[in-house]
Amino acid sequence: MATNPMQRKARNSFLLGMLIMLLICGIIIALLFMQLMNNNKKEQEKFGKSVDVYALNQDVSSGQVITSDMLVKQTVAEKVVPRNATSDLSVIENYALQDKEGNEIYTKAKNGEAKLYVRKKDNTEYEIQQEEETDNYYITKSGNKEYIELNTIPLVAKVNMKKNTIITTEFLNKSDSLVQDDVRKQQYNMIILPMDLVTGEYVDIRFMLPSGQDYIVVSKKEVEIPKVGGVDSEDTVWLNLTEDEILNMSCAIVEAFQIPGSKLYATKYTEPGMQDAATPTYPLNESTIALLRNNPNVLEKAMNAIATRYNNNNASELRNNHINNAISAQGDQAKTNLETKMQESTSNSKTDRKEYLDALSGAAE
Repeated sequence: MATNPMQRKARNSFLLGMLIMLLICGIIIALLFMQLMNNNKKEQEKFGKSVDVYALNQDVSSGQVITSDMLVKQTVAEKVVPRNATSDLSVIENYALQDKEGNEIYTKAKNGEAKLYVRKKDNTEYEIQQEEETDNYYITKSGNKEYIELNTIPLVAKVNMKKNTIITTEFLNKSDSLVQDDVRKQQYNMIILPMDLVTGEYVDIRFMLPSGQDYIVVSKKEVEIPKVGGVDSEDTVWLNLTEDEILNMSCAIVEAFQIPGSKLYATKYTEPGMQDAATPTYPLNESTIALLRNNPNVLEKAMNAIATRYNNNNASELRNNHINNAISAQGDQAKTNLETKMQESTSNSKTDRKEYLDALSGAAE
C-alpha cells in the first residue's frame, strides 16, 4: 500500500528516535559498567587480595579444648588478616606436638619448605624425618638414627572467643598434660561447689582445716556436671584424674570426714587458657605414700613428682602440726564422723545414680 510523504516522515522520525534512545541506553549501560569496574578495582586496591584462613564456627570459652570440627575455612581480605593466620590445618595441629619425653615439636621453614623439628631439654635442635618404609619418625644424632614417638597435646583457647574469630597460634595454648593411660573419670558428691560452676570450667580441689590451713589437693581439672532430668546435678561432679590424683583425693576425703569443721571445696580459674596449673600442696599421710610407691598403675613421672613435692621436711611438718593433730584431737569422734560421712556419701551416690537412670528412662519414653 502506498504511503504519503507525511506517513514516511513520521515513520522515519520514529525509527530515528528509537535508534537515538537505544544509543543513549547503550552509552548509559557502558558508563554504569565502567563505574562498576572502577568501584571493584578501588575495593581490591583498598582491601588487597583475598586469602583463606580458619575461623571458629562457634563460641568457645577460655580453657576449652579446640578440635578440628570447631574450625571452618573462610575467604577474607588479606589486609584484615593477622600474618600468623593460616589456611593449613596441619600448622595448627603441629603446634600441639611433643615427643614421649615431653620435648617440644615445632614447624620451621627450611629451603622454602615447612619441616618438623624437636628441641631437647638441653636446647639442642634436630630435624625430624620419616622413614618411607615404616613411617616411623626419627632424628639423626651423632650420625645415628634415634627413633622418636610423637604425642598430640590438646590445644585450648587462651581467652574467650566468639564465632568467626580467625584462629592463630597466639590464641591457642597447649594443655597442661596429655591424657595418660592411668586417667579415669571419677565421680564425687562431697565437694562444696561454686554456685555458678558449669561443665567445661576448670577448678582446683582444696582442703581447708578449721584452723584456716588451706591445701591444694588436685589442680586445674576440667569439670563435667551430670544432668539429672535435664538439669545440672547440684552436688555431683565428674573429674578426669590420674591414679596418684585419685589416691590424693581419697586421702583428703577421709581426713575431711574425720575432722569436723573442715571442708573439701572447689575454686574456679578465671582465665584457664592463660593460667598455669597450681602446684598441689596437700601433704599425704605415710600410708598413702606407701601405697603410691607400691602401686603399678602410678606412672614413674608422677611418683617422682610426688616424692619431690611431699617427701620434704616442710610437708612432714605441715602434716604433723596441723592435720594429724586435728585428727588426734577428735579421738573416737573422728572414727564416728568418718563412718557417718562415708555412709552419707554412699547413699548420695546411689540416689544420684537412680535419679540419673530414671531421667534417662523418662527421656527414652
